[in-house]
Amino acid sequence: MSIVVAPSILAADLGHLADEIARVSEGGADWIHVDVMDGHFVPNLTFGAGVIAAARRATKLPLDVHVMVEEPQRYIDAFADAGASHFIFHPEATRHVQRQLAAVRERGMRAGIALNPGTPLDFAMEVVTDLDILLIMTVNPGYGSQEYLPASDDKIRRARRLLDQYRSSARLAVDGGISPTTIARAYTAGADTFVAGTAVFGAPEPVAAIKAMRAACAVKV
Repeated sequence: MSIVVAPSILAADLGHLADEIARVSEGGADWIHVDVMDGHFVPNLTFGAGVIAAARRATKLPLDVHVMVEEPQRYIDAFADAGASHFIFHPEATRHVQRQLAAVRERGMRAGIALNPGTPLDFAMEVVTDLDILLIMTVNPGYGSQEYLPASDDKIRRARRLLDQYRSSARLAVDGGISPTTIARAYTAGADTFVAGTAVFGAPEPVAAIKAMRAACAVKV
């Protein structure tokens, strides 16, 4: 499966969002990642449908929307209407995970769940055949510029075995502390999709940073 690099606009210069997105879109990004936080499920408040719509106008790339909110089902229609391509939510935030995955797909988006460092992989096992994307958080969500948690390696390996066991074609994504320095260990463990914020938008040359991450995946650890 080909590698996907998804720069997160959480680390972008929001005053020049369209330019920032255009630069990485033309420079090798595969998806654009949008973090939605409500200040309740995670300790931060970020974007909503308006920013998703603005990102949609700025690129033709898939918009990978990570929904870190309570009752994510309330946002499925609004985010689909705004142009989201993927809708990834946390299973702890809703009572009926499979129902929400089906609702996401009904709106034409790819459906996924995200697992925090302390969330058991069992949450994914129960709905694995309904997943288009399984996102493993390699930091505790809420803020950018955090360091990759070393214990994530084992969880990524177990997630890869789970997807392979069910012959799932779902993307195995990782998010948190991903950089040219850490990406190889996540790739070696089995991840194929990498969300990176500060490592891309905080780099002197974001396009070079994307290329460096791809190159790092060619050298397994």
